[in-house]
Amino acid sequence: MSFTRADYPQDKAARYALLLGQADALTDGIDHPIANLANVAALLGHGLPDINWAGFYLMDDGALLLGPFAGLPACIRIPLDRGVCGAASRTDCIQRVADVHAFPGHIACDSASNSEIVLPIHAQGRVVGVLDIDSPLLARFDDTDERCLKELVQLLERRCDFDRTAYRTGIAE
Repeated sequence: MSFTRADYPQDKAARYALLLGQADALTDGIDHPIANLANVAALLGHGLPDINWAGFYLMDDGALLLGPFAGLPACIRIPLDRGVCGAASRTDCIQRVADVHAFPGHIACDSASNSEIVLPIHAQGRVVGVLDIDSPLLARFDDTDERCLKELVQLLERRCDFDRTAYRTGIAE
C-alpha cells in the first residue's frame, strides 16, 4: 500500500471527512490494534492543525499504558484516578478540557499542552483504551472535533480485534 501526503482542507468538517476516509482505507482488512493505532496516530499527528500530541493509551492491569502516538515522549503509565485520560477511562465519558491547568489531577507530560480531548475506546462492552489529543492552544477542541473523533474511535472499535493483544483488561472484568 502506498500513502500520499494529503493537502488537507482548511474547513474542519472537510478535513475530518478526509481523515476519516484515510483511516478507513488504512485499517481496511487489518484487525491488529497496534498496527491500526500506529497508523491512525501518525495520520492525526500529520493531519490535525494546532496539536502537539496524538495517540493512544491502552488498558493494562487496571491502568493506562502508553500505546502508539505521534509527538514528544509521553507518560508511560497513567493510573485511572489521575489526569484527563484516567477520568475518561474511569467514567467512560469523553473529556474535552479547554484548559488542562484547571483540571484537577492533570498530568503534564508536555508542558506546552494547554487543552486536551480524550475519547474512550471500547471492546466487548468495556473500556480498553483511549484516544488522547493535546494542543498548545487553549480551548482548541470543539463540538466538531468531538463528533468527528468519536466517529474515528467507532471505526477503530469495529476494525480492531483487541483480543489479539495483551490490552484486554477493562475497568470491570
